[in-house]
Amino acid sequence: MRALTITTLTIAVVLTSCTNKNSFDASGTFEAEEIIIASEASGMIKQFNITDGDELKANQPIGFVDSTQLYLKKKQLEAQIHAALSKRPDISAQTASIQEQLKATEKEQQRINKLVKAEAATQKQLDDINAQIEVLKKQLEALQSILSTSSEGIVQETMPLKIQIEQVNDQLVKCRIINPINGTVLAKYAEANEITAPGKPLYKIADLSNLILRAYVSGNQLSQIKLGQKIKIYTDNSNDGYKEQEGTITWISDKAEFTPKTIQTKDERVNLVYAMKVLVKNDGFLKIGMYAEIKF
Repeated sequence: MRALTITTLTIAVVLTSCTNKNSFDASGTFEAEEIIIASEASGMIKQFNITDGDELKANQPIGFVDSTQLYLKKKQLEAQIHAALSKRPDISAQTASIQEQLKATEKEQQRINKLVKAEAATQKQLDDINAQIEVLKKQLEALQSILSTSSEGIVQETMPLKIQIEQVNDQLVKCRIINPINGTVLAKYAEANEITAPGKPLYKIADLSNLILRAYVSGNQLSQIKLGQKIKIYTDNSNDGYKEQEGTITWISDKAEFTPKTIQTKDERVNLVYAMKVLVKNDGFLKIGMYAEIKF
């Protein structure tokens, strides 16, 4: 009688387990949007202060690549600009003599003009002084034009150097290793004192505060789901049970694909399935690669 009771209980447990397993509509694994951060500069990594598992903030400085040569190149370009600009003509100094002559001649013009009115000087003397003033003005304008053109030409010659400085400044900024997003370091590919180059991976990071559950459903189940729909997510816990959470469907594939070998659907006879993504808030319990069940 006791043996019969144990057998009956065993069958009941098995049936209950089968019922629970088959009550789920789909299953899948968790993944995250991983970003590989690469170097933007060439040279030795002088500082790189991260380790696997570190929680990083967006725009957080975490290291830098040696920028000594870039700094020296910038100083050289600045010195070249200074040397070129020092050759600009001093327009006020080089036109000072003509301006003094013009002032003296204009005073003489005023004196002769008074004399002409007093009939103490001739009209020819006034005409001569007026002509002299016009000549001096034209000489001043010509000299100022020549000096201005020369000065502007020197300034224009420094423009390529200024652009090169801007390029160096951009390269100097890229020597600083700045973390772009909030997230957790998943893998570190470089160490301090190693030589890096543009495009060489430094580390991999992902925002684990929300994970994506990639699951698969059959064509018959498509009518039961839609974008933005809230669904139940079940993951194994330490008590041989399930932890229930809520997720939101963010993507449904518009093309069918063959059932992945690692995924079991509700109907195991299904050969073609549709992938979907479910966004699930992570309280720290969920891990990348963890298996989960779904119920619509």
